Amino acid sequence: MHVCPNCNYEYVAGIVICPDCKTNLVDAAELEKYDELNEDDWVLVYTAFNEIDVEMLKDNLESAGIAATMLSQKDHNFPAPGDFSVVKLLVKKNDVQPALDFITSVKNQESSTDEENGD
Repeated sequence: MHVCPNCNYEYVAGIVICPDCKTNLVDAAELEKYDELNEDDWVLVYTAFNEIDVEMLKDNLESAGIAATMLSQKDHNFPAPGDFSVVKLLVKKNDVQPALDFITSVKNQESSTDEENGD
C-alpha cells in the first residue's frame, strides 16, 4: 500500500503520485519511520481558500529553513466553480513563532504593494 506523505491518503498499487497534491507516494511501512510526520508535532499557522497562496508561503518558509506542510481538502477530480475548501499551512511546533513572523512580514509587504498600486 502506498501513502502520500503530504496528505496521508492511501492509494492502491500502481499509483505513484498523489492526484491531489502531486507528491510522490511512499510505502506505508516506510511512512511509519518518518518521525517528522507525527501530527502532534505540527501546528496550524495559516489558512486560505487559494491553494497557490498557501503553496507559495510554504515554499518561502522552506527556503528560510522552516519545515512546512500543506493540508488541502480540495478535490481536484470534481470540477466546480470557486474555491470551497480551506487549505491549511502547518509548521513544526518549535518553528511557530518564526513562521508567524515570516508570514506577517510577507502579508505586510503584499498590502503595502497593493496600496502603492492603488488596489
